[in-house]
Amino acid sequence: MADSARNRPPDRDAEDCRTASPLSGKKKAQQSPGIRTKYQSSAPGHCLKRVTLTKPTFCHNCSDFIWGLVGFLCEVCNFMCHEKCLKTLRWACSCMTPSLVRVPVAHCFGPSGQKKRFCSVCRKLTEGNGALRCEVCELHVHADCAIFSCADCRSSHLDETLEQDTFHHHWREGNLASAARCDVCRRSCGSSDVLSGMRCEWCGVTSHASCYLGVPPECTLGRLRCMTLHPDRVRLHFRNFSKMHCYRIAESCSQELDNSDDVDQNAAASKEGPETATSKQLKVFDGDDAMKRGCFRLVSIMRAIKNEEVVEAALRAFYLPDDPQDFELKEVSYTHRLHSDDILNRNGGTDNRGGSLKDGGDAWLLRAKPRDPEVIKVYMARPRSGAAVVSVSVSKESTAASVLSEVLSLLQRQEEDASSFSLMEVYMSSKQVQRQTLTPQEKIQDKLQEIRKVSLRQMNQTRFYLVEDRKSAVQVSLLIGGLTPQLNRDEYVQLIQEQLTMKSHLVTLSHVYPSQGAVALQVSCFSEAERIYMLAKDTSVNNKALTSLVIAEIEHGAPREDVCPLLVFVNPKSGGMKGRELLYGFRKLLNPHQVFDISNGGPLAGLHTFREVPKFRVLVCGGDGTTGWVLGVLEAIRHKLVCREPPIGIVPLGTGNDLARVLRWGAGYGGEDPHHILVSVDEADEVLMDRWTILLDAQDISEDGKENGFLEPPKIVQMNNYFGLGIDADVSLDFHQAREDEPDKFTSRFHNKGVYVKVGLQKISATRSLHKELRLQVDGRDVPLPHIEGLIFLNIPSWGSGADLWGSEVDVRHGKPRIDDGMLEVVGVTGVVHMGQVQSGLRSGIRIAQGTYIRLTVNKPIPVQVDGEPWIQSPGHIIISAAGPKVRMLKKSKQKQKKSSAGSKDKRSESPSSKEGGH
Repeated sequence: MADSARNRPPDRDAEDCRTASPLSGKKKAQQSPGIRTKYQSSAPGHCLKRVTLTKPTFCHNCSDFIWGLVGFLCEVCNFMCHEKCLKTLRWACSCMTPSLVRVPVAHCFGPSGQKKRFCSVCRKLTEGNGALRCEVCELHVHADCAIFSCADCRSSHLDETLEQDTFHHHWREGNLASAARCDVCRRSCGSSDVLSGMRCEWCGVTSHASCYLGVPPECTLGRLRCMTLHPDRVRLHFRNFSKMHCYRIAESCSQELDNSDDVDQNAAASKEGPETATSKQLKVFDGDDAMKRGCFRLVSIMRAIKNEEVVEAALRAFYLPDDPQDFELKEVSYTHRLHSDDILNRNGGTDNRGGSLKDGGDAWLLRAKPRDPEVIKVYMARPRSGAAVVSVSVSKESTAASVLSEVLSLLQRQEEDASSFSLMEVYMSSKQVQRQTLTPQEKIQDKLQEIRKVSLRQMNQTRFYLVEDRKSAVQVSLLIGGLTPQLNRDEYVQLIQEQLTMKSHLVTLSHVYPSQGAVALQVSCFSEAERIYMLAKDTSVNNKALTSLVIAEIEHGAPREDVCPLLVFVNPKSGGMKGRELLYGFRKLLNPHQVFDISNGGPLAGLHTFREVPKFRVLVCGGDGTTGWVLGVLEAIRHKLVCREPPIGIVPLGTGNDLARVLRWGAGYGGEDPHHILVSVDEADEVLMDRWTILLDAQDISEDGKENGFLEPPKIVQMNNYFGLGIDADVSLDFHQAREDEPDKFTSRFHNKGVYVKVGLQKISATRSLHKELRLQVDGRDVPLPHIEGLIFLNIPSWGSGADLWGSEVDVRHGKPRIDDGMLEVVGVTGVVHMGQVQSGLRSGIRIAQGTYIRLTVNKPIPVQVDGEPWIQSPGHIIISAAGPKVRMLKKSKQKQKKSSAGSKDKRSESPSSKEGGH
């Protein structure tokens, strides 16, 4: 079978193509249909032929092995099935995909992952750099098949024009794990050999292609509904923005996708080899646009073949389900091939009845024959009870206004004013949904002929909608970051006006975040919003580039009691690039509007989006530094959030991950299924954790304050895990410098730890007498320091990648440390050897004190580090005190931890994300 590594197209004329799409001008030529008998099925669009199997083959309908030598192959999409499955076949051919779309939503294509996947268009394996995947839904295609996919991505927010009445399952075929089971018949429905089985993109329910219609149509979002942001609560005005902009996704392969259908004609022909005595290859264009760009499809035909059969083969090459009798092939002039005016019609009229296309040139243009009258389908933009689509016959005199009147009559809504409705043309290309409102006087037949002349494929992906005219206010929300911090509102208005020359009557400053140097804008004009968005990306303030993000608006109506949306931050650069796969996985399982790439706009983008949500949780995927970043921004803008204390969970992607260890999230992310992570977050326990404020170089108001007459503002740093001075910070500083010099080498947790050990060994002979350089006060009393080289203040019982620096021994002088006791533990180390012994579990640190208020006097410049971020601190005062209210963290349930470690293998096969083969 064509889409299995073990299968081959079964008849002698079929090419064996495992890793490429079969119908591309770049790859393989489309075959002639020949004179074989066609078999009918209950699924529309398939062109099924009886074929002889030459290799082990699996059925795409039931995923079972096809015993025997006979199978039934669709020559359009390579669908293969048993003879017995012809009666139960329900999933339509790839050429019918546009007719199955409920609400057109464009895809966000990015480079595919490394796992084995099958193309949703041609059903063959996607491997190598030529494969693409949607960043929001489970669509995998070859780069040259992407133009034949349509806008059938998940609808993650309310569309301002097109809506659906109820929230249905969003079915996607194939790429399930072999352990997936049908929700209807409970039999296995997944396969790693072929594209088979169905999966709902929202709730994860799986089914056979023959059983999925037996699943109740309304989707309940499945196990993750309690943390998923429901699409009907998200509003987004985005007319001038692509979906990549709306989801803050880097358009890494947009150029590749733009050129995916541009074909090198000579290369395409050379791959096919010389023509044989019994076959011939034709280059077929589907319209004037394809001719201008030199984009064609190769169609391989037999020498003894009828013209009608060549037309049918050409239609199949472009995945067009139309009747071949309504089309014709016109030969393109060889010398002026790129100019549509030089087309010679050698396939029309009575003079061509005895001729054959095989006798003409090798370049042909596929055209639609004139039709009068024509029948078009008009869809309801907002379906009411009753029909969602009606068919209307249009003649040469039919206008958009007359079609509207007839549609309202067919819907028995004649009493409504036709002038309050419009006829909208929607082009459902895979990259972008393009909309155009037709004028009342526009001739419909002329419009259809114009589209078909440009591209027949475009005509197949074009719909007409009945849209009720509603004058809704345009409100595009933009978040502009990278501005000068700590300005007032008027200064930000002036700064934005100077840099972006915004039109004050169209733009309003809705929110100001001085601590983050960011403002939120409300723009009441699409073109003005697009201008500001693009201009901000090319603007710098004080040598710092501005950031510009499109922000969705979440309706803040009272949610159900059991719903607590999860705000997800992912650092894609952490964890040896595992962060990017997690970002991709969480977008699939949740609403992509609740998943944020923290490297694009920082934590503020997500927190600003969730500012009106009364109750939510946060999941941070990154190292301790990323977690501290989120906590710091949350503390700074807490007063602007309705939910001021959202609990925070962690997926450890860093090197040390000490905070994640304390909260039971593990020593590091090892490729766990994203669905299991989300279930663990849902079942996690809430705990409180202290945070501390470190004031550096603070002046004593009793001494310098009296002389100078004012208090010098100190540098303020927030601390969550630990604060170190001396040898510990010195090693961290050298490690940090090595990573800054060659960041590309620090993508592995194992490599990072190896470099850390190497740096530590280089410091083994270093000596520093901290008791001579520091003066320590704990809760107002002087504490003498022993002979040590490093001093560490602990907030959590984990240090240096999981070491217990305080120790577990019972000490009557000190209490047992806790993360919420309002106390810091002060510990000393004597050198690098002592640090190594602590990390090996052989020794503990030197216990010095516990306290709630720390004051340090530094006499010499000294290396310091806060939560792994090191620098050299100049002489002065350092004060450590509690940072206001405790923060709420999520601690993984002990019971859940035991279950995941004992039965992770069984659970992995049950999660919806693993049913699709994992991320």
